[in-house]
Parts: sequence; C-alpha cells; structure tokens
Amino acid sequence: MRLDDVRLNDVRLAAGADTVQLLTENGDRLSDVRFDAWISDIGPEQLLGLYEDMLVIRRIDAEATALQRQGELGLWPPLLGQEASQIGSGRALRSDDFVFSSYREHGVAYCRGAGLVDLLRVWRGTTQSGWNPYDINMATPQVIIGAQTLHATGYALGIQADGSDAVAVAYFGDGATSEGDVTEAMIFAATYAAPVIFFCQNNQYAISEPVGLQAQRPIAERAPGFGIPSVRVDGNDVLAVMAVMRSALDRARSGGGPTFIEAVTYRVGPHTTADDPSRYRDPAEVEAWRGKDPVSRVEAHLGALGMLTQERLTRIQEKADRVAAEMRTGIVALQDPDPLTVFDNVYAEPHTGLARQRDHYSRYLRTFVGGDGR
Repeated sequence: MRLDDVRLNDVRLAAGADTVQLLTENGDRLSDVRFDAWISDIGPEQLLGLYEDMLVIRRIDAEATALQRQGELGLWPPLLGQEASQIGSGRALRSDDFVFSSYREHGVAYCRGAGLVDLLRVWRGTTQSGWNPYDINMATPQVIIGAQTLHATGYALGIQADGSDAVAVAYFGDGATSEGDVTEAMIFAATYAAPVIFFCQNNQYAISEPVGLQAQRPIAERAPGFGIPSVRVDGNDVLAVMAVMRSALDRARSGGGPTFIEAVTYRVGPHTTADDPSRYRDPAEVEAWRGKDPVSRVEAHLGALGMLTQERLTRIQEKADRVAAEMRTGIVALQDPDPLTVFDNVYAEPHTGLARQRDHYSRYLRTFVGGDGR
C-alpha cells in the first residue's frame, strides 16, 4: 500500500469515526489499515526510544512539581498522563516545522530541543521567554487560552506564501475549543487551505469544568463543519498519535490544507500546582484513567517482546534522574533579573510612554532599601 493511499481525507475522517488505537491498555498491538503504514519504521528499538522519552519527560514533570512545592518556581502546569500525546506528535515533526503551544506542552518542547532549564525559566519568573523561538522553531508557550491557534494559522499562511512545505502546529486543550480564537483560526485555515494542524489534547477538564459540559459531541466532530477533516485518536497511545500526526503532516505538506486532531487523554494531576482537583473529580475516575496509562502500556508491549532488560531499565532511569538533577541545579542557580529589564524589548523602537513608565517605576524602586527593588 502506498502512503498516498492512506492520507487523511474527508471520507475516512468523517465526523463520528472511531477513535484510532494501535496499542491497547494491556500493551497489545492492534492493526489499522489506515495508519499502520505511517509507523512501519517504528520497530522495537524505535519504540524503546519513545518509551525513554516519555519516562524522561515524566521525571522532568515530577521534578518541576517538587521545585514548585519547595518554593523554587512560582507555578507549574503538570503534564502527567499526557506524555504519549506530546512525545508521539512531537517526534513526528521536522526541524523546520513551527510549533505554537499552550503552557502544558513541556514534552513537545523537549522534543524540539529546548534546554532543561529553559523549560522552567518562565515559571521561576526570571524571564519573559524560556528560549529563543527561532532556535527551536517553537513559540513561547501561550497562556491566553486558544490565542496560539491564530498565531499558527497566520504563520502557516506565511509558509504557504514562501512556497515551503513546512507545517505549523497549534497545541491546545479541550477548554480552548470554546474560545472564539479557535473558531476564527479554523475559518481562516480552511478558507486558504493553510498548512496547519490543530492538535487538541482533550484531557477531560478545562480547569474544573468537565469536557461534557462544553462538548455534547466529540470535539473532533466540530472541524468538518469548517471544511477541515478531523480524526479522534487515543491520546494515551504513542504509536497511534505518531501515525495520525505523520499522516496529517503529509497532507499539509502536499497542499491538502489543515487537519484537526483530537487526542483523547487525561490530566492525572492538577490543572496547575495552584489547583486542587480533589474538589471536582471522583477518585474512581482518576484510577480508571490510570489503568490507561501511556507509559505502562508501552512498557507491557516492550516487556512481551523481551526488550526491557534490567540493564536497559536501569540505564533509562539513570538518564531520567540525571536530567532531573541537571535541571534542578540549573534552575536554583538562576539569578533574579534587574527589575527594570521588564521594560526591555516591549517595543522595537524607543517609546515615550514606556520611558515615562520606566522612570516612574525606577523612582518607586528607589524608595526601598538598596534602591533597586531587591
């Protein structure tokens, strides 16, 4: 079968299509004629690499949560439970593709090559951006819900004008689909056949609001109304996510326009470290989703193949611990910036209004001991 024969299209991805799954909760490998070809190169060794990625990013997430609890970070949005959605899609991208994410895509940033300390700088409050977006082709994570979908669509139109076959990808959650920005972005993307992928991580909750309150039907069913083909995938299945993402990327590169992907997953932890999910979630629900864990199903599959030797498990765990220790050392060593640097790079050219604000703030800081606000 040629890959061209299994590209995403309106017929195969009509609203109401079944959720794509290639690896069950028990680690059994399923076959899907639509998507098997897209991961034909992912053998046991490659899957072991994806497993390592998920374990490392889970360790990074746990360490960042601990750092926040210990007062080293102001806030942290955990990704626990969403590793497959982020690693599976992130590893499918090319280096020249450009990512526009929300504040939870730490795994995608890791795949793009973000430095370990760069993942946390913003959350420590020492910078306005953890990395230079053009170094890793990933924009600064967006806190304004859904705004990044417009940014991605605009960038995709630029790609189209340049005649490149790169793709823009917007990551957002289920809650963002109720925002007008997402609707506007899809209208523009469909109208101009922009090479953009809308990747919705449906983690079941928009902070404390369950997805069922805002979506009476699967979220993936909305996109076809805009003329955008969509697919619903098991977001805890790293193989299925990668296959669907690769297919959508190929469609965009070949001039087929946008695709909407709904990755059905679950936020096991809090919305952020300022949240208490026990106030609005049934513990039984959390335990049920733990049974669908993205890491354990790959572990079961690799174990059945005889790939998870003690030596390999030890090596992966040592790497995860080493990465966490390096990140902790780097973030604790960060120095607070000069307070007046908050005015840097606000405008490309000098601005009298900003200069006046800077002067007022400078005089305010001088009223404190030390005269610099520290």
